[in-house]
Amino acid sequence: MNPYIQYMYSYPHKTAYRPLPAVNLRDYAERLQGPGRSLYLHIPFCQGKCGYCNLFSVTGANHEDMERYLDALERQMGQYRQVLEPGNTSFSDFTIGGGTPLLLTEKQLDRLFYMTNRYLNLEAGCNMVIETAPNQTDRERLKILKAAGAARVSMGIQSFCREELNTLKRGHDPDKARMALDLLMSFEFPCVNLDFIYGIPGQGTESLLRSLKEAASYGPQEIFLYPLYVKHGARLEREGMVLEPEKAYEQYREASSYLRANGFCQDSMRRFVRRRKTEDRREFSDCGFSASLALGCGGRSYVGNLHFCTPYAITTGDCMRELKTFQDTADFTRITHGIFLSEDEEKRRYVIRHLLIRPGINQDRYQEWFQSRLLEDFPLIAQWMKEGYAAIGKGNYLALTEDGMGLSDYLGPQLISDKVAGRMREWEDVHGLKKWAYGSLQGQPEKL
Repeated sequence: MNPYIQYMYSYPHKTAYRPLPAVNLRDYAERLQGPGRSLYLHIPFCQGKCGYCNLFSVTGANHEDMERYLDALERQMGQYRQVLEPGNTSFSDFTIGGGTPLLLTEKQLDRLFYMTNRYLNLEAGCNMVIETAPNQTDRERLKILKAAGAARVSMGIQSFCREELNTLKRGHDPDKARMALDLLMSFEFPCVNLDFIYGIPGQGTESLLRSLKEAASYGPQEIFLYPLYVKHGARLEREGMVLEPEKAYEQYREASSYLRANGFCQDSMRRFVRRRKTEDRREFSDCGFSASLALGCGGRSYVGNLHFCTPYAITTGDCMRELKTFQDTADFTRITHGIFLSEDEEKRRYVIRHLLIRPGINQDRYQEWFQSRLLEDFPLIAQWMKEGYAAIGKGNYLALTEDGMGLSDYLGPQLISDKVAGRMREWEDVHGLKKWAYGSLQGQPEKL
């Protein structure tokens, strides 16, 4: 059994999206009214493309290229403000992702925050999150983040082993990561998160644990552990890299045990949070229904059952084409690519968004939302309970067990509907994937 089928960070996957005719954001403005909304800004620029990267990012951009992108982003913000102001929309969460946002110059970074505050309503105490990388983490940029009120800064380190970083085609070395991390921790942001990867060819469990031990010594509030995936369009795929999933799974078991034994609580297969004296577990909150709006090229928005984004792109050529299309857009309120979810798909999204993260699914809340019972809608989960992968605990929460959590990337994809799986397969076929990564799923391509 391969434990690593697909990372279910959202549902449905962007490869299930299709062109949408005659859809406009103004027609859905009511779903965005009021406080508590989420905002995401995508900055697609990177110094280099990591070997495993299948995200929307472009390399080689110069100062003028990034200025043109910010110009387009400002036009989009201005048009969105006209849609959002009548409904008094405000944002309680604000994430800047990429790409590498701190690849922007200091002046451009200042401009980005100025634009956001000018056109969009960020609530007092807004939870601001931003990503960085070791080569782009310097004192002046961190000062800007501190002044802007960043609450969480996430740095992708991946390993403190030089050979492993070279295998991943990362653009930094271990010493640069250490210097950047020292500097980052000195600013005392409320939350610092560090990302690491396991399952790297040539990586041993001892090497992985050394990296995690060193990372923990800096005192970050969170550590994320990611299994290495080599997906279509990534450089490592073109180079023919072969992974060893069974070895990776053993590394995961050792690493997760180490973190749990050394002051971290495990919220999901990937997320480990430093234990606090008064809060040992994540609080439950309904996820998947609040509106989230993305700006920029590459992010995606969730407005009720309408999900939309720019077309999914990985390769340099595809990303550059979409970037040019974005910068040439005259009317950003026109929604041209996305998906409408049926009630069945919304149920699947809700389950995926809760079951894979502790404390799990509150079955009473599920019944309130959908007027049906969880285990009747998803008998597959009842089977997982028999197999020891899930269990019902206090407060009628259904959650993955420790064994089930370690198999999240195997169990989660089984919740994909045949319709969505068919669309994903269609996308892979059109884009020339050598073998379909979701082969354990069945179902013919069919329109939703």
